[in-house]
Amino acid sequence: MSKYKYLKEQVYEANMEIPKEELAIVTFGNVSGIDRAAGAVAIKPSGIPYHRLRPEDIVVVDLDNVVIEGSMRPSSDTKTHTLLYKSFPSIGGVCHTHSTYAVAWAQAIRPIPNLGTTHADHLTAAIPVTEVMSDEMIEGNYELETGNQILDLFAAQGLSYEEVEMVLVACHGPFTWGKDPAKAIYNSVVLEEIARMAYLTLQINPSAGTIKQSLIDKHYFRKHGKNAYYGQE
Repeated sequence: MSKYKYLKEQVYEANMEIPKEELAIVTFGNVSGIDRAAGAVAIKPSGIPYHRLRPEDIVVVDLDNVVIEGSMRPSSDTKTHTLLYKSFPSIGGVCHTHSTYAVAWAQAIRPIPNLGTTHADHLTAAIPVTEVMSDEMIEGNYELETGNQILDLFAAQGLSYEEVEMVLVACHGPFTWGKDPAKAIYNSVVLEEIARMAYLTLQINPSAGTIKQSLIDKHYFRKHGKNAYYGQE
């Protein structure tokens, strides 16, 4: 029996949420999870349709992207995932999808403004978007540079990866993360809904602006922080 059986099952279940939640079609998108103690990352194999995916197909790599378990090639986005795990030490899962509305904002190279309380329930800031990747980066180690684009954005804007668990990579699509693979896919579902709501809002009223700070604070801090009171203890 694999020593990574539980991690692989977690990652498999999270990946199966991608088609269930209509966050990608065919083989697009992937979720990974990490065993920090073992330094092992489990991720979807490259190019395998979701309807054919099995828990035992999940590939395990180390943080240097060397396969340590599995007979198939890992996702082509693996280097992005492992760089995020190295750089964001408290996360336990990463998700990348090609969900329609989030991709549309990424292709428009526009951050998603905080227009309402659904957005504010999850983060106070706009959902950020990276710069467009340079030709040199594209022609180099592309997937690694995708991760560098995310890190550069968070450093430049002074963003906390523990508060902002989602990002748009310009001309590409969304990446999300969380404490485990399930939270990473949850954040992808939330991001897609926020992206859809923002798009519709600006279609109805192109001049709609960010909601006022007091309303952002009320909704964010009733769910987050020491004085949170949303949900059950």
